[in-house]
This record gives sequence, structure tokens and C-alpha cells, in this order.
Amino acid sequence: MKSIYLSKIREQNPLIHNITNIVAANFSANGLLALGASPIMSDSLEEMVEMPNLSQAFVINIGTLNGKEQKSMLLAGKTANEKGIPVVLDPVGVGATSYRRETIRQLLSEIKFTLIRGNAGEIATIAGEVWEAKGVDAGKGNVDLKSVAQRVAKEYGCVVLISGEVDVISDGTQTATVHNGSPLFPKVTASGCLFSAICGAFLAVDSGDHFAATLEACVAYTVAGEIAAEGLTTQVGQFQIRLLDELSALNVEKIAQKGRINE
Repeated sequence: MKSIYLSKIREQNPLIHNITNIVAANFSANGLLALGASPIMSDSLEEMVEMPNLSQAFVINIGTLNGKEQKSMLLAGKTANEKGIPVVLDPVGVGATSYRRETIRQLLSEIKFTLIRGNAGEIATIAGEVWEAKGVDAGKGNVDLKSVAQRVAKEYGCVVLISGEVDVISDGTQTATVHNGSPLFPKVTASGCLFSAICGAFLAVDSGDHFAATLEACVAYTVAGEIAAEGLTTQVGQFQIRLLDELSALNVEKIAQKGRINE
């Protein structure tokens, strides 16, 4: 594919506001820096009106959810909507507890999201599909993920990205699959959380073409992971470090040469 947005991220250095979980904060911040964006991690309720006015995108991640964060997510999300900046939802482990399900229901009812990115189990739960999952794992089920992505995208008027061995992206009208990546991704905690933050950076510079930006974000991230995994088998620690290195070294040529997309 032809890369449009990676160079814009590096030229514009967008500030990406994240309310994320304690497991993911450091890795997500370092990944955004490696890509060329700027991270800010804040969940203080007192800052949630000002912060979206400083940022170019806002990413919500419910991985280690608590009541204080929930209020901050709602206020910052509504403020981001008023400003008109992209808002990303990562519904980590939404099927695990009723508290997470109710929180996602409230977020989806009160905030207009640009992108919902999650694994198959998380997006299937939002769609009301029967799915077996353990905690934040993708789990297993017997549904057509393209159809699920299209349905959720139409219902919430946004782009949906289902990440997995094959990634599915849909805005309800356009649908594409990305066939890059590595089996080492799920072996590194917060690799999905970083993925959502990376999507936020691409959406921050997309001038309104959210499907194209999400598609490029997906290819860029999975290509970086694919290159990082070369020569590795079980060395997940090395993969984590090399992923940051490859995000920093990523260029339009690598995306064009290695991206494997079906549209």
C-alpha cells in the first residue's frame, strides 16, 4: 500500500492523550515516541476539560478500570467530541465482568467514537455475540468477524478494527483485511494497547479519512512487528524491544513492500 500518514505523523508530532491502564502506560508512551508522535498520559478528572484542547487525538483503554477513570473518560470524551478530535476506544476485557460491560455501554452511549479497536472476543461482546473468552484474551467463537465488524461500525457510526492473526477493518461500507503480524504479539502484554495508541496517532493526522488512516495504522504496526520478530522464536523480551526499534525505523518503503491487504 502507499503510505500517506506516517510522514505526516513525523512532521506534525501530534499529541495523543491516553487514559490507559497501569500495565500499558509506559509501553504505549514509548511506542508513540518511537513512531514520531507525542504521548500524554493523564486520567485526572481536574484536567479532562483542558487536556483534549491540547491534544490531537484521545485514546480510552479500560484495561485496569476504576471509578475515577470512568468519570474522567466520559468527561474527556465529551470534550474531545466538542473539539472535534478523533476518539479511540479499546474495550479491554469487556466481556470479563458486568462492570466492564456497563462501562462500555455508557461510553458508547455518551461519546462519539472514531474507532473501536479490540480483539475478536471484545468486539463480539459489543456486538452481542456468544463468545468464550478468559479475561482479556481473544478467546474463541464461531462468528463471521467481517460481518461483526461491519455491524458494529454501522451501529456506532465509526471504524472498527478487530485485531488477530488476520486483522479486519470496516467502516460499515468499506472492509479490508490485513495479513501481516507475528505470533509473538499476544505474548507481550500491552501490545494491543499500544496498537490502539498508534491508531490514535494516525487518526490525528488523517483530515477525516478515518478508514484509510486506520488501515495504514494497522499495516504499519503489524509490519513493524513482523520485521521485529525476524529470527526470534520464543524471545518475547527481545521482541518487545525490537518492536519499538522497528516503529522508529519504519518508513514508507517498508509499508509498501511488506503490507499484505485484501480489500
